[in-house]
Amino acid sequence: MFTGIVETRGKVVRVSPRGEGRRLSIEIPTDLTGLQLGDSINVNGACLTVAEIHGQVIDLDVSSETLQKTTFGDLQQGDGVNLERALKLSDRLGGHIVTGHIDATGTIVERREERDFSHLRVRIPRDLSKHVVPKGSIAIDGVSLTINDCREQEILLTLIPYTLRQTTLIEKRAGDRVNIETDILAKYVERLLGKGESGMLSASFLREHGFMKEE
Repeated sequence: MFTGIVETRGKVVRVSPRGEGRRLSIEIPTDLTGLQLGDSINVNGACLTVAEIHGQVIDLDVSSETLQKTTFGDLQQGDGVNLERALKLSDRLGGHIVTGHIDATGTIVERREERDFSHLRVRIPRDLSKHVVPKGSIAIDGVSLTINDCREQEILLTLIPYTLRQTTLIEKRAGDRVNIETDILAKYVERLLGKGESGMLSASFLREHGFMKEE
């Protein structure tokens, strides 16, 4: 589990084929300490397992499923990535609960600069629209952000100066793809309430809670 508060950036030093997946070798800063074999680490929003450690380079295996769901298929040598170590129970939850399980990719439609801030308009898949609300949380490339507004399949976001300095989002431009993870709480609420595509409570949910009689 993660918070979406990116700790630092790493650099891809090698991308190698590994069966139907790939192995990423990432150079990490010296201040990202304590990583051990088998640890989970959030890389651009995806939870990956540390397979090998070679000094300041860690090797991570990416499955074919992850390649299909994320932008990892686009990563090349020299690319920067956002990094966050797994959350400790004693840590403050500064962002929101991030699982590291990417739902899909979105596309930056527009980027607008306003002094030290950047405003993004991101298009997301239609089936994720039901999980986003104004002032709700979303993880973009592993970064916890607040949704300013929702317009059908588009969300509006603002990047503050600290986020721009700390993450790879400073490099993103219109047309770039990003990894999307919607709020896990929204998914649980949808499941618990038994909502279908129409947004109406399911008959089974209503019967179970005494609002409808069995026929």
